[in-house]
Amino acid sequence: MPVRGQARRRPANPPCDDDQGCRAAELHKSTMNAPAKTALLEFALRTAEAAGTAILPHFRAALDVEDKGGAKGYDPVTVADHAAEAVIRAEIARAHPDHGIRGEEHGTQRGASKYMWVIDPIDGTRSFILGQMHWATLIALNDGDGPVVGVAHQPYVGETFMGTTGGGAHWRRGSEQRALKTRRCRKLSDAVVACTDPKMFVTVAERSAFDRVSSRARLTRWGGDCYAYCLLAMGLIDIVIEASLHAYDVQALMPIIGEAGGVITTWTGERADEGGFVVACGDPALHPEVLALLAPAAAG
Repeated sequence: MPVRGQARRRPANPPCDDDQGCRAAELHKSTMNAPAKTALLEFALRTAEAAGTAILPHFRAALDVEDKGGAKGYDPVTVADHAAEAVIRAEIARAHPDHGIRGEEHGTQRGASKYMWVIDPIDGTRSFILGQMHWATLIALNDGDGPVVGVAHQPYVGETFMGTTGGGAHWRRGSEQRALKTRRCRKLSDAVVACTDPKMFVTVAERSAFDRVSSRARLTRWGGDCYAYCLLAMGLIDIVIEASLHAYDVQALMPIIGEAGGVITTWTGERADEGGFVVACGDPALHPEVLALLAPAAAG
Protein backbone atom coordinates (compact mmCIF):
# COMPACT_ATOMS: atom_id res chain seq x y z
CA MET A 1 0.00 0.00 0.00
CA PRO A 2 2.57 2.61 -1.07
CA VAL A 3 0.32 5.65 -1.48
CA ARG A 4 1.92 8.76 -0.13
CA GLY A 5 -0.30 11.58 1.02
CA GLN A 6 -3.97 11.83 0.24
CA ALA A 7 -6.23 13.33 -2.37
CA ARG A 8 -7.93 16.53 -1.34
CA ARG A 9 -11.67 15.95 -1.24
CA ARG A 10 -14.67 18.05 -0.28
CA PRO A 11 -14.72 19.00 3.41
CA ALA A 12 -16.61 16.75 5.80
CA ASN A 13 -19.57 18.03 7.79
CA PRO A 14 -18.62 19.14 11.31
CA PRO A 15 -18.70 16.29 13.84
CA CYS A 16 -21.60 16.24 16.26
CA ASP A 17 -21.67 15.20 19.88
CA ASP A 18 -25.32 14.56 20.68
CA ASP A 19 -26.86 11.28 21.79
CA GLN A 20 -28.64 10.45 18.53
CA GLY A 21 -25.67 8.85 16.75
CA CYS A 22 -25.36 11.55 14.08
CA ARG A 23 -22.36 11.20 11.81
CA ALA A 24 -19.35 13.31 10.96
CA ALA A 25 -18.39 13.32 7.28
CA GLU A 26 -21.99 12.54 6.33
CA LEU A 27 -22.30 9.85 3.70
CA HIS A 28 -23.01 10.87 0.14
CA LYS A 29 -26.75 11.30 -0.40
CA SER A 30 -27.47 9.23 -3.48
CA THR A 31 -30.48 9.87 -5.66
CA MET A 32 -30.76 6.13 -6.32
CA ASN A 33 -33.99 4.70 -4.93
CA ALA A 34 -34.03 2.07 -2.19
CA PRO A 35 -35.15 -0.91 -4.35
CA ALA A 36 -32.37 -0.21 -6.84
CA LYS A 37 -29.79 -0.09 -4.04
CA THR A 38 -31.12 -3.31 -2.57
CA ALA A 39 -30.88 -5.06 -5.95
CA LEU A 40 -27.31 -3.84 -6.43
CA LEU A 41 -26.40 -4.90 -2.90
CA GLU A 42 -27.73 -8.39 -3.55
CA PHE A 43 -25.75 -8.49 -6.79
CA ALA A 44 -22.61 -7.46 -4.91
CA LEU A 45 -23.25 -10.16 -2.31
CA ARG A 46 -23.66 -12.87 -4.96
CA THR A 47 -20.54 -11.66 -6.74
CA ALA A 48 -18.49 -11.64 -3.53
CA GLU A 49 -19.63 -15.19 -2.80
CA ALA A 50 -18.61 -16.28 -6.32
CA ALA A 51 -15.20 -14.69 -5.73
CA GLY A 52 -14.98 -16.61 -2.47
CA THR A 53 -15.52 -19.86 -4.32
CA ALA A 54 -12.51 -19.01 -6.50
CA ILE A 55 -10.40 -18.04 -3.47
CA LEU A 56 -10.98 -20.88 -1.02
CA PRO A 57 -9.11 -23.67 -2.86
CA HIS A 58 -5.94 -21.58 -2.42
CA PHE A 59 -6.39 -20.73 1.27
CA ARG A 60 -4.07 -22.61 3.62
CA ALA A 61 -2.61 -24.37 0.61
CA ALA A 62 0.85 -24.23 -0.95
CA LEU A 63 0.93 -21.43 -3.51
CA ASP A 64 3.40 -19.12 -5.17
CA VAL A 65 3.45 -15.55 -3.92
CA GLU A 66 4.56 -12.69 -6.14
CA ASP A 67 5.94 -9.45 -4.70
CA LYS A 68 4.45 -6.61 -6.74
CA GLY A 69 5.78 -3.91 -4.40
CA GLY A 70 9.42 -3.97 -5.43
CA ALA A 71 11.40 -1.04 -4.08
CA LYS A 72 8.24 0.41 -2.52
CA GLY A 73 8.04 -2.46 -0.02
CA TYR A 74 6.67 -5.98 0.15
CA ASP A 75 3.21 -6.19 -1.42
CA PRO A 76 2.20 -9.82 -2.03
CA VAL A 77 -0.24 -11.03 -4.66
CA THR A 78 -1.32 -14.60 -5.43
CA VAL A 79 -3.25 -16.58 -8.01
CA ALA A 80 -6.21 -16.32 -5.63
CA ASP A 81 -6.20 -12.50 -5.91
CA HIS A 82 -6.14 -12.67 -9.70
CA ALA A 83 -8.75 -15.41 -9.92
CA ALA A 84 -11.16 -13.60 -7.61
CA GLU A 85 -10.85 -10.30 -9.44
CA ALA A 86 -11.40 -12.06 -12.76
CA VAL A 87 -14.64 -13.56 -11.41
CA ILE A 88 -15.84 -10.20 -10.11
CA ARG A 89 -15.06 -8.43 -13.37
CA ALA A 90 -16.81 -11.12 -15.40
CA GLU A 91 -19.96 -10.89 -13.25
CA ILE A 92 -20.07 -7.09 -13.53
CA ALA A 93 -19.52 -7.22 -17.30
CA ARG A 94 -22.36 -9.73 -17.64
CA ALA A 95 -24.91 -7.97 -15.41
CA HIS A 96 -23.89 -4.31 -15.81
CA PRO A 97 -21.90 -3.93 -19.03
CA ASP A 98 -22.11 -0.13 -18.95
CA HIS A 99 -20.55 0.13 -15.48
CA GLY A 100 -16.88 0.87 -14.89
CA ILE A 101 -14.54 -1.22 -12.74
CA ARG A 102 -11.64 -0.08 -10.57
CA GLY A 103 -9.71 -3.00 -9.11
CA GLU A 104 -6.48 -3.56 -7.21
CA GLU A 105 -4.98 -6.14 -9.52
CA HIS A 106 -6.22 -5.26 -13.01
CA GLY A 107 -6.61 -1.48 -12.90
CA THR A 108 -9.44 0.77 -14.06
CA GLN A 109 -11.85 0.14 -16.90
CA ARG A 110 -14.19 3.04 -17.65
CA GLY A 111 -17.83 2.38 -18.47
CA ALA A 112 -20.46 4.28 -20.42
CA SER A 113 -22.42 5.12 -17.25
CA LYS A 114 -21.43 7.07 -14.14
CA TYR A 115 -21.29 3.93 -12.00
CA MET A 116 -17.96 2.46 -10.97
CA TRP A 117 -17.39 -0.77 -9.04
CA VAL A 118 -14.39 -0.44 -6.74
CA ILE A 119 -13.00 -3.85 -5.80
CA ASP A 120 -10.26 -5.50 -3.77
CA PRO A 121 -10.42 -9.26 -4.39
CA ILE A 122 -8.49 -10.06 -1.21
CA ASP A 123 -7.96 -7.22 1.22
CA GLY A 124 -5.41 -8.63 3.65
CA THR A 125 -3.29 -10.77 1.33
CA ARG A 126 -0.52 -10.93 3.94
CA SER A 127 -2.96 -12.55 6.38
CA PHE A 128 -4.22 -14.79 3.58
CA ILE A 129 -0.79 -16.21 2.72
CA LEU A 130 -0.13 -16.88 6.43
CA GLY A 131 -3.38 -18.82 6.80
CA GLN A 132 -4.85 -16.18 9.12
CA MET A 133 -8.45 -15.08 8.79
CA HIS A 134 -8.29 -11.27 8.76
CA TRP A 135 -8.97 -10.89 5.03
CA ALA A 136 -12.05 -10.38 2.89
CA THR A 137 -13.29 -9.56 -0.58
CA LEU A 138 -14.30 -5.90 -0.79
CA ILE A 139 -16.84 -4.68 -3.36
CA ALA A 140 -18.20 -1.13 -3.51
CA LEU A 141 -20.45 0.65 -5.98
CA ASN A 142 -19.63 4.32 -6.50
CA ASP A 143 -22.36 6.37 -8.21
CA GLY A 144 -19.97 9.05 -9.42
CA ASP A 145 -20.13 11.08 -6.23
CA GLY A 146 -19.33 8.44 -3.61
CA PRO A 147 -19.81 4.82 -2.55
CA VAL A 148 -23.46 3.85 -2.07
CA VAL A 149 -23.10 0.07 -1.67
CA GLY A 150 -20.41 -1.76 0.29
CA VAL A 151 -19.73 -5.45 0.92
CA ALA A 152 -16.94 -7.18 2.85
CA HIS A 153 -17.19 -10.97 2.52
CA GLN A 154 -15.00 -13.56 4.28
CA PRO A 155 -15.78 -16.92 2.68
CA TYR A 156 -13.76 -19.13 5.04
CA VAL A 157 -15.81 -18.16 8.10
CA GLY A 158 -18.86 -17.48 5.92
CA GLU A 159 -19.66 -14.02 7.21
CA THR A 160 -20.47 -10.81 5.38
CA PHE A 161 -20.59 -7.15 6.43
CA MET A 162 -22.70 -4.95 4.16
CA GLY A 163 -24.22 -1.50 3.93
CA THR A 164 -26.09 0.85 1.62
CA THR A 165 -26.42 4.59 2.10
CA GLY A 166 -29.77 5.23 3.73
CA GLY A 167 -30.44 1.49 3.99
CA GLY A 168 -28.50 0.55 7.10
CA ALA A 169 -25.60 -1.83 7.72
CA HIS A 170 -25.91 -5.54 8.47
CA TRP A 171 -23.93 -8.65 9.31
CA ARG A 172 -24.91 -11.95 7.70
CA ARG A 173 -23.77 -15.54 8.15
CA GLY A 174 -25.89 -18.22 6.56
CA SER A 175 -29.48 -17.67 7.70
CA GLU A 176 -28.41 -15.35 10.51
CA GLN A 177 -28.57 -11.60 10.00
CA ARG A 178 -28.50 -8.63 12.33
CA ALA A 179 -28.05 -4.88 12.16
CA LEU A 180 -24.58 -3.48 12.73
CA LYS A 181 -24.19 -0.73 15.31
CA THR A 182 -21.06 0.96 16.59
CA ARG A 183 -20.68 1.44 20.32
CA ARG A 184 -20.57 4.60 22.39
CA CYS A 185 -17.07 5.60 23.51
CA ARG A 186 -16.79 9.28 24.35
CA LYS A 187 -13.50 9.03 26.25
CA LEU A 188 -10.27 8.22 24.47
CA SER A 189 -9.03 6.56 27.66
CA ASP A 190 -11.77 3.92 27.19
CA ALA A 191 -11.05 3.30 23.50
CA VAL A 192 -9.66 0.31 21.65
CA VAL A 193 -7.41 1.40 18.75
CA ALA A 194 -6.46 -0.77 15.78
CA CYS A 195 -4.03 -0.47 12.88
CA THR A 196 -2.86 -3.06 10.38
CA ASP A 197 0.88 -2.38 10.39
CA PRO A 198 3.18 0.24 11.98
CA LYS A 199 5.15 0.31 8.72
CA MET A 200 2.20 2.22 7.22
CA PHE A 201 3.59 5.29 8.96
CA VAL A 202 6.63 6.23 6.92
CA THR A 203 7.68 9.48 8.58
CA VAL A 204 8.41 10.23 12.21
CA ALA A 205 5.53 12.74 12.21
CA GLU A 206 3.05 10.10 11.01
CA ARG A 207 4.08 7.54 13.62
CA SER A 208 4.13 10.20 16.33
CA ALA A 209 0.58 11.19 15.41
CA PHE A 210 -0.57 7.59 15.78
CA ASP A 211 1.28 7.29 19.09
CA ARG A 212 -0.41 10.41 20.45
CA VAL A 213 -3.75 8.64 20.05
CA SER A 214 -2.71 5.12 21.03
CA SER A 215 -0.85 6.25 24.16
CA ARG A 216 -4.08 7.77 25.48
CA ALA A 217 -6.23 4.74 24.62
CA ARG A 218 -7.04 1.74 26.77
CA LEU A 219 -5.75 -0.83 24.27
CA THR A 220 -3.97 -0.89 20.90
CA ARG A 221 -3.93 -3.90 18.57
CA TRP A 222 -1.96 -4.39 15.35
CA GLY A 223 -3.23 -6.37 12.36
CA GLY A 224 -6.73 -6.67 11.00
CA ASP A 225 -6.73 -5.05 7.56
CA CYS A 226 -10.37 -4.53 6.51
CA TYR A 227 -11.58 -6.65 9.42
CA ALA A 228 -10.65 -3.93 11.91
CA TYR A 229 -13.12 -1.58 10.21
CA CYS A 230 -15.81 -4.27 10.11
CA LEU A 231 -15.34 -4.97 13.82
CA LEU A 232 -15.59 -1.24 14.47
CA ALA A 233 -18.97 -1.32 12.70
CA MET A 234 -19.91 -4.27 14.91
CA GLY A 235 -19.14 -2.29 18.07
CA LEU A 236 -15.98 -4.16 19.11
CA ILE A 237 -13.28 -1.61 18.15
CA ASP A 238 -13.49 2.16 18.66
CA ILE A 239 -10.80 3.70 16.44
CA VAL A 240 -8.88 2.59 13.35
CA ILE A 241 -5.98 4.78 12.19
CA GLU A 242 -4.08 3.97 9.00
CA ALA A 243 -2.06 5.47 6.16
CA SER A 244 -1.02 4.62 2.60
CA LEU A 245 -4.46 3.30 1.66
CA HIS A 246 -6.07 3.17 -1.78
CA ALA A 247 -9.66 3.75 -2.88
CA TYR A 248 -10.24 0.00 -3.15
CA ASP A 249 -9.15 -0.40 0.50
CA VAL A 250 -11.83 1.92 1.88
CA GLN A 251 -14.81 2.53 -0.40
CA ALA A 252 -16.64 -0.71 0.45
CA LEU A 253 -16.14 0.02 4.15
CA MET A 254 -17.54 3.56 4.05
CA PRO A 255 -21.28 2.69 3.78
CA ILE A 256 -20.84 -0.09 6.34
CA ILE A 257 -19.26 2.18 8.95
CA GLY A 258 -21.43 5.21 8.23
CA GLU A 259 -24.69 3.28 8.34
CA ALA A 260 -23.61 1.50 11.54
CA GLY A 261 -23.33 4.92 13.21
CA GLY A 262 -19.62 5.59 12.86
CA VAL A 263 -17.49 7.99 10.86
CA ILE A 264 -14.60 7.45 8.46
CA THR A 265 -12.57 10.37 7.07
CA THR A 266 -9.06 11.42 6.20
CA TRP A 267 -6.82 12.71 8.98
CA THR A 268 -7.95 16.21 8.02
CA GLY A 269 -11.64 15.35 8.40
CA GLU A 270 -12.38 15.17 4.68
CA ARG A 271 -14.02 12.42 2.62
CA ALA A 272 -11.86 9.29 2.54
CA ASP A 273 -12.97 8.00 -0.88
CA GLU A 274 -9.44 7.99 -2.29
CA GLY A 275 -7.78 6.50 0.78
CA GLY A 276 -4.46 8.00 1.86
CA PHE A 277 -4.44 8.80 5.57
CA VAL A 278 -7.65 7.36 7.04
CA VAL A 279 -9.25 7.39 10.49
CA ALA A 280 -12.49 5.69 11.54
CA CYS A 281 -14.30 6.24 14.84
CA GLY A 282 -17.23 4.20 16.07
CA ASP A 283 -18.51 7.09 18.17
CA PRO A 284 -18.61 10.38 16.21
CA ALA A 285 -18.21 12.28 19.48
CA LEU A 286 -14.65 10.94 19.72
CA HIS A 287 -13.72 11.96 16.19
CA PRO A 288 -12.79 15.64 16.83
CA GLU A 289 -10.38 14.70 19.63
CA VAL A 290 -8.69 12.09 17.46
CA LEU A 291 -8.41 14.51 14.52
CA ALA A 292 -6.83 17.12 16.79
CA LEU A 293 -4.16 14.63 17.85
CA LEU A 294 -3.47 13.65 14.23
CA ALA A 295 -3.50 17.27 13.01
CA PRO A 296 0.25 18.03 13.21
CA ALA A 297 1.05 15.17 10.82
CA ALA A 298 -1.98 15.93 8.62
CA ALA A 299 -0.87 19.55 8.25
CA GLY A 300 2.52 18.42 7.03
